[in-house]
Amino acid sequence: MKSNSMKQEKMLSDILESSKLPTGRGSCCDDDDCSLDNTETDPLVLDGLSRAVTAMLEGIGEEPGREGLLKTPERVARSLRFLTKGYREDPEEMLKKAVFTEAYDEMVLVRDIDLFSMCEHHMLPFFGKAHVAYIPDGKIVGLSKLARVVEVFARRLQVQERLTQQIRDAIQSVLNPKGVAVVIEARHLCMVMRGVEKLNSITTTSAMSGQFITSQPTRSEFLRLIKP
Repeated sequence: MKSNSMKQEKMLSDILESSKLPTGRGSCCDDDDCSLDNTETDPLVLDGLSRAVTAMLEGIGEEPGREGLLKTPERVARSLRFLTKGYREDPEEMLKKAVFTEAYDEMVLVRDIDLFSMCEHHMLPFFGKAHVAYIPDGKIVGLSKLARVVEVFARRLQVQERLTQQIRDAIQSVLNPKGVAVVIEARHLCMVMRGVEKLNSITTTSAMSGQFITSQPTRSEFLRLIKP
């Protein structure tokens, strides 16, 4: 019995350890989780958003003055500023900071880039993975910048179709490669929590240019490489 008890305690310890965030903190939400860096605390913007959230709470029949909601308007305001920070960032300028001359001319692929965004129709989240590839033509870009471009466009109110094209177009514009391919696979909470309520539906979109359109072998290689 003692041996089983020790095993259970170890399993619980392992589960708790694996559930921690990269910062070492647990997954619960507290006031600090809603804080932003110093560049995201414009008092006029936060005040306007907070008042709007207060009006929304009243509109759904809640009482903004009750204990649990006293700080909710400010928390939501700060959260929205973070979730839409892409409006205040330039993806092409971000890419230009890490462009290098290189003779490599084979496909470069970064797959399974985590993606979180909000649909512009209901302001509900959609999330999933982005796969981004390009074929250099004398220029390459730092790999992390491909993920950064995905995040900049995702941190705006979006539709998945436009998001996919924006990522492709930004890379094509800055690098002028022989081709760009982007595939996004995402779950939309506007289809899960409301509407048709289809829990397991996944939306896949693609946007390609250059050799990914004109060369069937190139396109097939890309699609094969991004398969799970």
